[in-house]
Amino acid sequence: MDAQHTAATLSILHLEDSAQDHRLVCRVLDKAGFQYSISRVETLATFTEAVLSGAYALILADYRLAGFTAVDAWSSLPANSLRPPFILLSGAIGEAAAVSAIQLGISDYLHKDNLAQLERVILRALDVYSAHKAKEKASLELAVSERRLSELTGYLQTAIERERASISREIHDDIGGSLAAAKLDLAWISRHEPDPTIQPHLQAATDMIQHALGASQRIMMNLRPSILDQGLFAAVQWLASSFERRTGIKTTLRATNEDLCPEKAVQLTAYRTAQEALTNISKYAKCNQVQIDISDAEQFLTLEISDNGVGISSQEMQKPDAFGIRGLHERAKTVGGWLDISSRQGFGTSVILSVPLNAEMNQLTEAQFK
Repeated sequence: MDAQHTAATLSILHLEDSAQDHRLVCRVLDKAGFQYSISRVETLATFTEAVLSGAYALILADYRLAGFTAVDAWSSLPANSLRPPFILLSGAIGEAAAVSAIQLGISDYLHKDNLAQLERVILRALDVYSAHKAKEKASLELAVSERRLSELTGYLQTAIERERASISREIHDDIGGSLAAAKLDLAWISRHEPDPTIQPHLQAATDMIQHALGASQRIMMNLRPSILDQGLFAAVQWLASSFERRTGIKTTLRATNEDLCPEKAVQLTAYRTAQEALTNISKYAKCNQVQIDISDAEQFLTLEISDNGVGISSQEMQKPDAFGIRGLHERAKTVGGWLDISSRQGFGTSVILSVPLNAEMNQLTEAQFK
């Protein structure tokens, strides 16, 4: 016998109304060398009470008892609990009934005429149960880890957005203000400087300052999209027009509701998704047309960005350094949504964000972005 089953006493609950059959089972266990303690119960009430006490690591049960069956006993246990291994020992059950019982979750079945095989059946049931417990524990730990990762992702994205807003304000207040003042001073000098040879230099300096002002405004917009105050459609429209002007790629925007105004966190998620998708298109798609669709059908915000470019292979999407795509997935989760990416090489790519327009589902994430 496996040493792991002999190292400690095996606590067994025996559901059996025959004292003679109970003694026979004990003799078989003694012969097999089990270190065990065993308690016999006959009624459904005492059986349920004993199992729920958590004191038993194994259940052996006759199939047919006074007024109920072993299947009734199994069904009386809470389905949401990890029930101990349950082995049927009976001479009054057909093969079909035994198979049906196992399909319900009962561990195994052994005819009483084959009790010599009890050791093997018990060890197998305990091994399966141990593996099941390990799987349940691993699944629980994985779920906890994923939840913590999701919370960390949400926290980091919130911190990033706040830092972006802070940098944007500093650019506006310090750099933007200084550049605007310098431009005014140059304009004053230009009006009062009589030397015509100086004017080209003043104009060049003015043009450079104007360029710097435009760059600072563009950077501020990317850092903190204040245009979202005008609504999601206006913000995505600005993104689309800027993208088309910068890349020369024809970009079309369609919306079922131009006045759509979901929660701020949802708007920001949609905006960042469109921004990242357009950035990836400009870098990798090699396309000449982009289509952006915004819909609020069936109480869902759906944002789809499609191109007619070269597409993305599944290997490229699974690359370890594909952080942009992973970031979009995680950002969607923070507002209760999800992201789908559909692509075929040579036939373009579609990035689809779906978020339920439900205040109850979004209110926690909304608080993070305030």
